[in-house]
Amino acid sequence: MPARELVNLVVDLHNAPLDYVQGPFEWDVLTRAEHATQGDSGLYAWIDYEFGGTWSSEAFAGKNIVAKKGRRFAGFATYDSAGLRFSWLRGAGAQQGVGIFGPFGVSAEFRGSELGPALLRAALGGLRGAGYPRALIPAVGSEKLIEYYQKHVGAKVVERFDRARWREKKWRTVVLASGQGTNFQAVINGVAAGALPLDIAALVSNNPNAFALQRARGANIPAISLPWKRGTQLRPDYDAQLSEVVRRAQPDLVLLLGWMHLLDDRFIAEFPETINIHPAFLPLAEGANEVVFPDGSSTPAFRGARAVRDALAWGSRWTGATAHRITLHTDRGPVLVRKPLAINAGETEDAVLERLHPIEHQVMREAIMRWVFER
Repeated sequence: MPARELVNLVVDLHNAPLDYVQGPFEWDVLTRAEHATQGDSGLYAWIDYEFGGTWSSEAFAGKNIVAKKGRRFAGFATYDSAGLRFSWLRGAGAQQGVGIFGPFGVSAEFRGSELGPALLRAALGGLRGAGYPRALIPAVGSEKLIEYYQKHVGAKVVERFDRARWREKKWRTVVLASGQGTNFQAVINGVAAGALPLDIAALVSNNPNAFALQRARGANIPAISLPWKRGTQLRPDYDAQLSEVVRRAQPDLVLLLGWMHLLDDRFIAEFPETINIHPAFLPLAEGANEVVFPDGSSTPAFRGARAVRDALAWGSRWTGATAHRITLHTDRGPVLVRKPLAINAGETEDAVLERLHPIEHQVMREAIMRWVFER
């Protein structure tokens, strides 16, 4: 298949060979109802650690067949997801009687074994048991994977997409930043390299000394310094001024890249397509106050302005980065992408932040592309 192509496949669940042998693994089914009661699970952190990308939040949106070898996760397969907004789910995936399969992953040590086909058949069996006559396997990007699904469950290609379609439009974007602007620079670099289909209309900073302003000027991006004059300006007046500045740029997307000022309800209502990067590994459940890490340990969810410092003070062995949509509740919006980072013994805040920056850049780039794929 062409390198730029993605395909959707459909499986006839009435005729597919869905019998499977469990083998030397422990099996479990994690349902959406359990998500609501548990708030988070080590499964999702393991998915982030093992596979990266958007898979953990996609798995959180569905039911999961989980395989373990002893205490270790060996693989998972998600099925019957709800609420996902990817554009490739709007054709065959939106038809009546079609259930969604995936994501689906097997730990490196078990790839090539019978675990993968067993998980695949078990999840498709879950869809059949839920009453679906057909299953969609979406956004498959390699000939090898197409052949895999054809061989094991008789999947057939029903839709094709050119990856270039998601880069045809340049989405008008405003960036809000208060500090050094390292994440902003990563976005600038991604745009320059053609990796991010954005048109950065302006950089707005509430800190007149922010180095992010210089980064914007160096990239010929309009740089707007908009400090809050606390002694003479009421907070509602400043918030209204900020909204007006952003409104003039007419953005499709707003990025909060180290923005250190709480946005008011009117801003959030007017610019709902806003993504924030936060230097912590946040839980997928918006109401959860704890988060579970890949090793099964848990800590409070470190929200707020000093997340890494708070993690170190608490004694956490982990931190991370999360890109999420904004809501009225600070650092609790739906997670787009997140990635954990282990903290070394005796490591300082500056050392952790130095290692965290590249992870933030990766998470933000992936979150932007997820937002684009959802258009």
